[in-house]
Amino acid sequence: MRKILYTLSVALLLGACGGGATNKASTTDTTTIAPENKLSDNPDYTKGLALIAGSDCLTCHKVAEKNIGPAYQDVAAKYENTDDNIEMLAGKIIKGGSGNWGAIPMTPHANLSEEDAEAMVKYIFLLKK
Repeated sequence: MRKILYTLSVALLLGACGGGATNKASTTDTTTIAPENKLSDNPDYTKGLALIAGSDCLTCHKVAEKNIGPAYQDVAAKYENTDDNIEMLAGKIIKGGSGNWGAIPMTPHANLSEEDAEAMVKYIFLLKK
């Protein structure tokens, strides 16, 4: 009888702890866009995604939810996709900044070229809901 109670107790404990379920939290979740959008065929999407994945951007930003910095979809919703805004946001990526999304400043990324920063912004604009 004790063996049965012990076995049931262990089984309940494992079940309560999640058993074998996995819950992976990914800091590089850049693919939450529905496949029907076919963004992977867009050169702005693929170049921007590669640049962001190869940088430290995903330390502070996520695609759909706020982290330390705003979600990319929130940035895309706030700014209209114009050449002036692409240039302005690319400048913020390179020079850093603060105040638009709270008190935590974005660190400068002075090693990025203007072209690469603009490709990142174009990718972010493609994430607009």
